[in-house]
Amino acid sequence: MKSDSLKLGPQNAPHRALYHALGLTEEEIKRPLVGIVSSYNEIVPGHMNIDKIVEAVKIGVAMGGGTPIVFPAIAVCDGIAMGHQGMKYSLVTRDLIADSTEAMTLAHGFDALVMVPNCDKNVPGLLMAAARLNIPTIFVSGGPMLAGHVDGGRASFSTISEAVGKFNAGTMSEEKLREYECRTCPTCGSCSGMYTANSMNCLTEALGMGLAGNGTIPAVYSARIELAKHAGMAVMKLVEKDIRPRDIMTEAAFHNALTVDMALGCSTNSMLHLPAIAHECGIEIDLDIANNISEKTPNLCHLAPAGHTYMEQLDEAGGVYAVMHELSRKNLLELDCLTVTGRTVGENIAGCENQDPAVIRPIEDPYSETGGIAVLRGNLAPEGSVVKRSAVAPEMLVHEGPARVFECEEDAQAAINAGDIHPGDVVVIRYEGPRGGPGMREMLNPTSAIMGMGLGSSVALITDGRFSGATRGACIGHVSPEAAGGGVIGVVREGDRIRIDIPGNKLELLVGEAELAARMKDFVPKKKALSGYLKRYAALVSSGASGAVLN
Repeated sequence: MKSDSLKLGPQNAPHRALYHALGLTEEEIKRPLVGIVSSYNEIVPGHMNIDKIVEAVKIGVAMGGGTPIVFPAIAVCDGIAMGHQGMKYSLVTRDLIADSTEAMTLAHGFDALVMVPNCDKNVPGLLMAAARLNIPTIFVSGGPMLAGHVDGGRASFSTISEAVGKFNAGTMSEEKLREYECRTCPTCGSCSGMYTANSMNCLTEALGMGLAGNGTIPAVYSARIELAKHAGMAVMKLVEKDIRPRDIMTEAAFHNALTVDMALGCSTNSMLHLPAIAHECGIEIDLDIANNISEKTPNLCHLAPAGHTYMEQLDEAGGVYAVMHELSRKNLLELDCLTVTGRTVGENIAGCENQDPAVIRPIEDPYSETGGIAVLRGNLAPEGSVVKRSAVAPEMLVHEGPARVFECEEDAQAAINAGDIHPGDVVVIRYEGPRGGPGMREMLNPTSAIMGMGLGSSVALITDGRFSGATRGACIGHVSPEAAGGGVIGVVREGDRIRIDIPGNKLELLVGEAELAARMKDFVPKKKALSGYLKRYAALVSSGASGAVLN
């Protein structure tokens, strides 16, 4: 065991003395030391129940013959950080989480890890750490929130976000807005639609790093506690068999994850996180791979915000494994990939039939023959941009209109609230990229305002920033190169015509080549005065097209 170098022999008596100071018995010291990375805190609704998950994991590890030892990981609530300076500190935590977990694990010689994340950057940050450390590791998330109930139907975080737009447009009363506020997020857990947190927890299953139900069993169900105990027991099997993350997270496993991503209609943020996780495994995923997979993968699910089904319904329909079983019927998955169960993907999903065709469409009757995410290129995004195709109104799949240009999210939000955005417009928000933001803020407030004001079928939005998984509509993010990196988005002028062709994977600024060349020749990107962590982050971060990894 790795920890033996810290525990055995007379020379390690000082270490053992400190273990005894923790209250560990000699019997516990002799067992494998299993680090449990707890993301518990009291500010993130998706994390307030993680203390209970961690206690269950500890029981499972002990039942399996290991010694569980808890240490923390941070997490930001994207919903609370949304729409102000706080959102600049969301994506950047992904690397803090990976780095701090690496530091704690190597400093203390753990033999294995159980990662207990739940929310947006917390899950990919810990997956990055798992790949980097490459010791036996399993994931068990805190689980999704139950859907809210308003006006006789289910509701979620995107519901209340769009309600603000309706209130600003004068189509919803303050009293009704208050009702939505109090009834859309009824329990602990990650927000109840296929937003980024739930996307990444489901894709953790698809990668093979979590047990069945990791992404879908609701946070408040007792089955979640049972899952945590099983994860604790399972990690000891991984130690016994010496199965490590890079044995599981292979190139084929990432192709499986991208395939499931397209079928589920996951958040566009997966196009940042999967490449970053793969990078830690020594595997490079470019955006063209995503388009190639999307072209042959049918979209089987329309969970909120793309539709009116929620995570609890996906769980009842059979969860991620049922989706994978549907995909396997057309040979779209690599079934020989190893997983944390010690078995292959094919063995795991055998017999996992779809229990509700209204939630998971049969493979013969998909929502579309192509996947939920599309990558667009063109002179406006030569390195690529990303859109959640499954959440775009059919009439907006192809759109051309005049650019309405804003240098930051706040300016765009003010114009939308003031009624200054009109049908046909293409809202352009720049200097919100990984370097230019810095931190690549999510644009949920502007997109929700557009939808709430009834402009979702006539107005598009493009940005070098990104979107919350709760965003829907013709919203194109990750435009690369970003404005701060000298990208063409930095020279778009008010009134320029922009053409969006999602089926054709095109994003074009309709100005002549000579005019565009002249603008680019004279272009000097704006610089912001930065300090602290954001200054270091901006100096090191790569393009959104490559996952916004730190160089």
